[in-house]
Amino acid sequence: MKLPSHDAAAREVPEDRSHRVILPRRTPKAPIRQVARRLTMALLVLVATVFIVWFDREGYHDNAGGPLDLLDCVYYATVTLSTTGYGDIVPYSASARLLNILLVTPLRVLFLIILVGTTLEVLTERTREQWKLTRWRNALRDHTVIVGFGTKGRSAVQTLCATGLSRDRIVIVDPSTKVVESAVSEGFAGVVGDATRSDVLLRAEIQRAHQIVIATQRDDTAVLVSLTARQLNKRANIVAAVREEENAPLLRQSGADAVITSASAAGRLLGLSVHSPSAGAVMEDLIQQGSGLDLVERPVVKSEVGKTVRETGDLVVSVLRGHRLLGYDDPAASPLQAADRLITIVRAAAEEPAVPGKPPGKPTLPGTGVSPMRPVDE
Repeated sequence: MKLPSHDAAAREVPEDRSHRVILPRRTPKAPIRQVARRLTMALLVLVATVFIVWFDREGYHDNAGGPLDLLDCVYYATVTLSTTGYGDIVPYSASARLLNILLVTPLRVLFLIILVGTTLEVLTERTREQWKLTRWRNALRDHTVIVGFGTKGRSAVQTLCATGLSRDRIVIVDPSTKVVESAVSEGFAGVVGDATRSDVLLRAEIQRAHQIVIATQRDDTAVLVSLTARQLNKRANIVAAVREEENAPLLRQSGADAVITSASAAGRLLGLSVHSPSAGAVMEDLIQQGSGLDLVERPVVKSEVGKTVRETGDLVVSVLRGHRLLGYDDPAASPLQAADRLITIVRAAAEEPAVPGKPPGKPTLPGTGVSPMRPVDE
């Protein structure tokens, strides 16, 4: 049986075409359960009031002239809690009036709070959501916007989270309400709407984003999103994925800093796995961030300045100097400079909490949460 994929869900026509922002929230209880819970509480308050009146029934006066029975107690409790107060049954003894002051009156207030609580909750929900949305927008700076939450978008998010990016620093934009709600259930903020429209991207605060990942299902959509995003944010790092390699130059011209061709990249990995299964396994390990070997970018530490690439504490693949990417065997890559950044292969290692009396774990590389493959010079 073939199960529907996330890409299929992303291609669905959204139920609500109006764009909106959805923030992560706790899963609410079912409405029937909430109503049943409130009714149960109200019934308990009523029973408690009936018991109080029955306990001191001799202190009440009935205009009918007879003593209070159980039905009279229920009747008095009902009209009292509902603040109707017909006045046909009244407390006249000191003890009955004292019980009304100390017990029945607080129960009356509690009963009204329970009944009106649902209405107040509905009235204040919109205000509370608007306040949360305003506070979220004011605090959002240098975040990451993911356009498209299909298979590619989810994989990109998993990799970003594995590198240490917090979930509250990621905003998902997708036209499908179901897809965005799925992302919200995982702890991400989401915007429902067409990302080719500037007003939708502005709701994701894209003008203040640090990086933008475009993982749409269509290449033409990716080009339009890239054009709109670059117009709204001149400094953000935009990374986009396309299906066809011939569309990659067009996407770069539209403002993308890096373009990943998904079809050709998968084909190269398939060819490498056929020619050399072990090399394909290593490449697959490098792509999966957070386990085994990872390919990371880090700054040059002070102790590495002036050394050659081979004298560093890790396996250096390339050196990023300004806008130039130098291979490890390039003579210009050595000696290392303080402003250089290294593309290195490291071994992922989970951080362990410090335990008194236990020596600290392996040192980690600057800017990463991973351990070097060779000792780093202190």
